[in-house]
Amino acid sequence: MALSISAVVLLAIIVFLLVKKAGLKVGHAAVCMLLGFYLASSSIAPTISELTTNVAGMIGGIKF
Repeated sequence: MALSISAVVLLAIIVFLLVKKAGLKVGHAAVCMLLGFYLASSSIAPTISELTTNVAGMIGGIKF
């Protein structure tokens, strides 16, 4: 659960910075947010969740 919360916070910060600095319009960000909600309730949601978990595991396994 901590991964989900941190990912949401990270994505929110990225969207905020894109709106403020890179010229992303608020309407575009809202459309992307709605797409995320629709994807979360679709049949592809478990695949996206598994992919995200695997990528986070790979990143966490990198030793510096």
